[in-house]
Amino acid sequence: MKDNYCVIMGGGIGSRFWPFSRENRPKQFLDFFGTGRSLIQQTFDRFAQIIPAENIYIATNRKYAGLVKHQLPKISGSQILLEPTRRNTAPCIAYASYRIRSANPNANIVVTPADHLILHEQNFLKNIQTGLNFVNKFPSLLTLGVKPNRPETGYGYIQTEEGGNDNIQKVKAFTEKPNCELAKVFYESGEFFWNSGIFIWNVQTILNSFHTHLPDITARFDLGRDKFNTPAEVAFIEEQYPMCPNISIDYGIMEKDDNVYMLMADFGWSDLGTWGSLYDLAGKDEQSNALLKGEALFIGSAGNLVTVPEEKLAVIQGLDDYIIAESDGILLICKKSDEQRIKQFVADVNLMFGDKYL
Repeated sequence: MKDNYCVIMGGGIGSRFWPFSRENRPKQFLDFFGTGRSLIQQTFDRFAQIIPAENIYIATNRKYAGLVKHQLPKISGSQILLEPTRRNTAPCIAYASYRIRSANPNANIVVTPADHLILHEQNFLKNIQTGLNFVNKFPSLLTLGVKPNRPETGYGYIQTEEGGNDNIQKVKAFTEKPNCELAKVFYESGEFFWNSGIFIWNVQTILNSFHTHLPDITARFDLGRDKFNTPAEVAFIEEQYPMCPNISIDYGIMEKDDNVYMLMADFGWSDLGTWGSLYDLAGKDEQSNALLKGEALFIGSAGNLVTVPEEKLAVIQGLDDYIIAESDGILLICKKSDEQRIKQFVADVNLMFGDKYL
């Protein structure tokens, strides 16, 4: 276990969950389901069952350092990797990989977002352990794929080659979020899997791939190889990190490398990226209305998702398939079918009212 590490990525804003998720307290730090634990706390708890707690790193924006320390008091400051600016997932993963390699050049690493819901935790942990065992023996990049149960347009897809063993297959192609027609084709073919965004690899394997496919990033971090895990690291990252390209690990490496494999996983997964994903998971009344928080009276209304402050009551009349969300003085009323426009709504609010509502 001493060679197994986990990097939890928790630096995003989660603007698609606005107004519930805000700039000063994004979704990974929120308790969506009333469990008493936020999404990032649940993610940490999950991995701490199979990975030493001291080997779990949190990569986040520096403005969230206080939130991480408050919600995860057991981890040390050295386990929090602070990004001075947002540059998507590839620079984030490169930073974590350089840091971990300086501590353990034999490290096997799980990289995961902080905001996923896992319904069948023990199955999940078995899948992760299978993946760690695989990359320990075979120098490859492994991603977890989830069998789709509907033609979903909000997820990327993975197509695999035939053959393989232990539910691990070589990846043939990645496809970004498809339109409705293509998603239906993917779903009905049985050849495609949802891209979970959870990755497993040996530290040297991923850094070799970075040098091959994203030399603009490694050229920066190679300048300070002797600075990681030293007092000089903070100043070095402050200087070099903002100059890294803004690119995801999927675009930058996974879609280009010919050494990518997929583990077929089954653990009740959901990427909590949209209000719609919450609606799918929530309990519903006879008219398919879902109430996450507060009180609501539905009159001639169906298929709605409602969350309001605990002391408030919402009376909803004549609305079908809407998102009604109130938080900190902001009320959002949006068609569920238009929820992908919420990010644009946030930009419009910023343009008209400034950042006080962000």
